Amino acid sequence: MATWTAFATSQPGLAAAIRTLMQQYGPGLGYLATVRSDGGPRVHPVSPVITDEGLFCFIVDSPKRRDLDRDGRYALHSFPPEDSDDEAYLAGHAHPVTDTARITRLAGDLRAEPHVDWRLYEFTIDVAMLARHGRGGATPLATDTTTARPAVQVWRDHAPTVEIVIAASGDSQA
Repeated sequence: MATWTAFATSQPGLAAAIRTLMQQYGPGLGYLATVRSDGGPRVHPVSPVITDEGLFCFIVDSPKRRDLDRDGRYALHSFPPEDSDDEAYLAGHAHPVTDTARITRLAGDLRAEPHVDWRLYEFTIDVAMLARHGRGGATPLATDTTTARPAVQVWRDHAPTVEIVIAASGDSQA
């Protein structure tokens, strides 16, 4: 499990592209998947916070917060851009932040409402993925050949980064 800072240091280009997609509408915006008590998935929109200190999320008292308290596994997916089907995905573990000074600093910097019942979590990263589909989109029938070929980058903590480029014929090249 890598912190966002460790991931961004080891993969600055990939981290910058993921951060751009997560923050494309200003504040962070993504879909957070957690694990329900029965093992099923739960998905909610959230506002992830990416700073030089790490990847965080303020979570109000809710089923997703109880999921994270019980089983810290998460997946976070970016909202789709308006002009492409590009996507970013992160998965790992969420940990409640207990350092009062850090909570106070981040809450102040991000204007988190003090009267709301929220808890701050830091998300560590096991897997990061970036898919660039270009203006042609991710659909198999897309025929826009004026943009770069679709490509997927996958990073796993303690494993080499893999990049897959989709060739014009539909064959992939690693």
